Amino acid sequence: MTAPAPVHDRTRRARRSLLAWLTACAVGGGLALLAAGRVWVTLGTAGSPAGAGGGTLTGNDLVAWLTPAALAALAAVLAVLAARGVARRVTSVVVALLGAAVAAGAWDGTRGGTIAAAAAGHMTTAVTSAGHISVESRAWVWPVLAAAGGIVLAGAGAAAAVLSARWPGMSSRFERGAGRAGTGGPARVKDADRAMWDAIDEGDDPTA
Repeated sequence: MTAPAPVHDRTRRARRSLLAWLTACAVGGGLALLAAGRVWVTLGTAGSPAGAGGGTLTGNDLVAWLTPAALAALAAVLAVLAARGVARRVTSVVVALLGAAVAAGAWDGTRGGTIAAAAAGHMTTAVTSAGHISVESRAWVWPVLAAAGGIVLAGAGAAAAVLSARWPGMSSRFERGAGRAGTGGPARVKDADRAMWDAIDEGDDPTA
């Protein structure tokens, strides 16, 4: 017996919505991870030729928790699929919060104070003593992409908190499979064995 058309349409729309959400999360997390590993700032020292005596700082050098936050957000995305009910909504909120943390980290990585602190921590003593460290150039595209990835994750988490109740999940499939196995498996065999022994006790031949 096939499901009614409206029910089938709702199920198909829910699956499409889930697929679109997963795609958005993958794009957002991928952007954040890609941008975090790129060079955001090139440093130089006062009195030195351009490109000499300085160094570079990646997004992870500037904001140490940028990549961990993006990875945790992607892990929470998988947890949304495995969870159900209230747990799924709570996990969706976690995705949103981690996405906001990624976006905030991208903004923090562009601040002068953050750059100065990271430069002091990553430059060698010889370079630091050679003169005042200055910002030679910035690659604005990477912090912008990291912020965009965080915003996408935050928006996806907020959307999941509202829409995830309609989505299918891994746990529901496993439970349905387990229920079918329990209904048609050992319980049915046990009932057949009991009926056979009852027939023997009554003097009947159950094989006849």
